[in-house]
Amino acid sequence: MKILFSFLLWIAIFFPSFSNDGYKLWLDYQPITNPTIKKDMADLMSGVFIFGEDPTYQVIRNELNLACQKMILEAPTFNTSDKTKAQFWLGTRTQMSQFLSMTEQVEIKALGEDGYWMGPVEVNGKTHYAIIGNRPVGVLYGVYNLMKSIQTETFDKSLLISDYPKVKLRMLNHWDNLDKTVERGYAGASIWDWHKLPGYVDPRYIEYARANASLGINAVSVTNVNAKAIVLTTDFMKKVKVLADLFRPYGIKVFLTARFSAPMEIGGLETADPLDPKVKDFWQKKTDEIYSYIPDFGGFLVKANSEGQPGPHEYGRNHADGANMLAAALASHQGLLIWRAFVYSHEVDEDRHKQANIEFEPLDGKFMNNVILQVKNGAIDFQPREPFHPLFGALKKTQVGMEFQITQEYLGQATQLVFLAPMWEEVLKSQTFTPKANSTVSSVIESPVSEKAITLMAGVSNIGTDRNWTGHLFGQANWYAFGRQAWNPEINSAEIANEWIKLTFGQNQVMVEKISQIMLQSHEAAVDYMTPLGLHHIMGRSHHYGPAPWVTGGRADWTSLYYHRADSLGIGFDRTSSGTDALAQYASEIENEWSDPHQIPEKYLLWFHHVPWDFKLKDGNTLWNGLANHYDRGVKSVREMQQTWKSLESVIDPERWDHVNQLLAIQETEAVWWRNACLLYFQTFSKLPFPSEIEQPSGDLEYYKSLQFPYAPGIKPNW
Repeated sequence: MKILFSFLLWIAIFFPSFSNDGYKLWLDYQPITNPTIKKDMADLMSGVFIFGEDPTYQVIRNELNLACQKMILEAPTFNTSDKTKAQFWLGTRTQMSQFLSMTEQVEIKALGEDGYWMGPVEVNGKTHYAIIGNRPVGVLYGVYNLMKSIQTETFDKSLLISDYPKVKLRMLNHWDNLDKTVERGYAGASIWDWHKLPGYVDPRYIEYARANASLGINAVSVTNVNAKAIVLTTDFMKKVKVLADLFRPYGIKVFLTARFSAPMEIGGLETADPLDPKVKDFWQKKTDEIYSYIPDFGGFLVKANSEGQPGPHEYGRNHADGANMLAAALASHQGLLIWRAFVYSHEVDEDRHKQANIEFEPLDGKFMNNVILQVKNGAIDFQPREPFHPLFGALKKTQVGMEFQITQEYLGQATQLVFLAPMWEEVLKSQTFTPKANSTVSSVIESPVSEKAITLMAGVSNIGTDRNWTGHLFGQANWYAFGRQAWNPEINSAEIANEWIKLTFGQNQVMVEKISQIMLQSHEAAVDYMTPLGLHHIMGRSHHYGPAPWVTGGRADWTSLYYHRADSLGIGFDRTSSGTDALAQYASEIENEWSDPHQIPEKYLLWFHHVPWDFKLKDGNTLWNGLANHYDRGVKSVREMQQTWKSLESVIDPERWDHVNQLLAIQETEAVWWRNACLLYFQTFSKLPFPSEIEQPSGDLEYYKSLQFPYAPGIKPNW
């Protein structure tokens, strides 16, 4: 394995690569131009001592080799015999205990398994710079933080720095299918080549592991939540074992999706009833077999009784019955069972917003300690803006984890620049008012409900085989942002943007400020030209590409009219006590304020209220004029983003500049399309003129309604 790592590192350093195409992500390690930082790094790397031998320490050696040869153009010197002569020490608290005070040891121990401590250590009159963790992986995280501080020119060798993740499990969910297609994927095919595994190991797997480890991501679910039971067969385990072995030194555990009907599909049973002894025995033996191949297997991720997927309801059982049966099989191996709370019947419910609470609130406290309910940030489905999911306040005895969507299914896919950190920050900072007055969604996620419970933040991956990994170059910023917010849900979006820009494009301050401006305005711009004032789920049917507020027919809650409910009187979904009463699922403080259309934050107005077209907004505009102004403002914001990017042509390499410039042109066209199509459609109900101050929507509504997209990702054509 050590030889394989060294070989893959050699490829990463010396194998010819396309220049400036985004493949290297935020780990490009450009040469240092700041003389002070360059000297400090050179001094450190002139004598490096690693306290021990371990596969993770080999990863650290590889990373230091790569970074040094690119940033200071020389290899580090590893001192293997005399630690006292080394400038730079790396090791665990236990390995370095003789050189640490009791206070330092207590402080480092308190940082937990993945935390790290870095700074100067005085020993016998000599100062050594040290990175210390409680496990080798903590040291690795510290090394990546050191490299980041050097790249961003913030490194100060005199400072003591300690950090630890506030969320235990920081996980990427891949919706990758076994035929290499990716559900809601916009960056090419799946990076997993199951056909060639286990015999062929793509060097890209190591690059993937490096990128995740640099962000502190420590878990990946490699198969789609809709995957068939074949992923639990012995043949498939041998393939997954290769990935698990590669990822282990980077601190990454592998999870698999478990299809609830597997006992019938691959086990030969006549039932998958979770209370049937034969079913329990099947899952126990299957789980034991997986651990025989992957001793540190993370566990199962399950989608059950949602969108037609099998689950315990078929047998008159509830979600706790199903989850606990699987959790029991995992418990002896310290494995986790992650049960998705995105549940709604394949038949139409009263209001999808209510369904998860209806099913899970009565089960609060009835799940085993190794069960985590994975809850989407909002109750509908990854919309451009959603109020936080009421389960984050309603469940007090059950561990809930966050599920964000990094891939931009409803946010322009890979043709639009939308930085998602501000949206996630908005959700994480939302007040739940339960169980205590100052509780936020982030505090719910960070707090284990018991000593044995594990906290979780998961993100649906936007990664594919495109050279730049994410389709749109700025999609990388969302992968980066997810990792940073999973590590610390309280981090500021502007700080994340600043880091990513410097790591990706360099230190030019004017450039950093301009790109940051683009990124931080991009999400609000998208909401404005897509779904302002609480509108939601008005995208094209199935593929979710582009506007289609006119979609009707078939299942009601898969249509746009079900959600916007526009008529001659007004627009919006009444979820107050006079409607579906979904607001009652929130704390009383929220329900009382949001039940009043004059008090609710206007960004959620049409999510919870059906209001007249002449309803007065807080700025004095009528709802109709306000809606039109938002749509028009979104278009103008994209044009500002375009002009700002064009002004950077001389300071960004041509390949990446042109890539983004072309996509911004598409985004501007699509923003105009959204504005025109939606306003022309809604005008058929309001019968009101467009406000004179906006750019007047043009085109023919019937033309917009006639558009077809046979090549859109997510469409399964008949040819």
